[in-house]
Amino acid sequence: MLTPSSEQLNKIGNEYFGRGLYTEAYDYYQQALACDRQSGDRRALVATLGNLGNVCAVSGRREQAQQFYQEVLELQKILGDERGIGTTLANLGNLRTDAGEWEQARAYYLEALDLLIRTGDEAALAVLYSNLGLVARETGDYEQALAHYERSLALMRRLGNQAGVADAYRMIGKTYALRKRYDDAAACALTSLGISRRLRDELRVAGACYLLAGIREEEGKIAEAAELLERVEAIDRKYQLPKLEENTHRLELLRERAGREAHQA
Repeated sequence: MLTPSSEQLNKIGNEYFGRGLYTEAYDYYQQALACDRQSGDRRALVATLGNLGNVCAVSGRREQAQQFYQEVLELQKILGDERGIGTTLANLGNLRTDAGEWEQARAYYLEALDLLIRTGDEAALAVLYSNLGLVARETGDYEQALAHYERSLALMRRLGNQAGVADAYRMIGKTYALRKRYDDAAACALTSLGISRRLRDELRVAGACYLLAGIREEEGKIAEAAELLERVEAIDRKYQLPKLEENTHRLELLRERAGREAHQA
């Protein structure tokens, strides 16, 4: 019986990863890693270690992911792979973002930005500008956040990435909402919602409805906010999303408030 190659093992791991079966994916990536270490193939090692970093990142094992990405980075430097280095630096920034370590995240992202601009990787740049927008927003620099999100939006449009366009509008809308510019925020949320509906992307529909519900609540339009959150809660329930319990409780409170206001009217 032939022993599977690293490429075959990574392919199986990727299939499990795509289905959200991270333990199984990790096991196959580890088998691939053993093959790569034995062969000494640096490019294969980069791919496998990157996969291990990704699966650890999405399953909350940040320190392990950091170790895998650092090893990838060292190999990419030896290989002179500037585009790959930029992607790995962005991945390292994402780990720090997940930990709420904003300044470290920004440092990684800015280092990645220089490389990705030089290599002309517009798809990676579009995501990176969005990540920089998040860091700026979370540290209170709303003008810088909007500038980064606008750059991401422009690139997503140029690339024809409609899902990315929907995400960018939602992020811009959230930033406007934090600045209490509710008309602008609602316009962006509605644009994101329209695109998401055309894509038939229920998770993005939920994200846009969630943002719009918050805006309507701040505007005092409680019945409309409750109606929007009902759509979010239905999608949460369908996919058993993590915020189901929180959103169900919030919906109950909004319904009660809407009922009181209707009675008073």
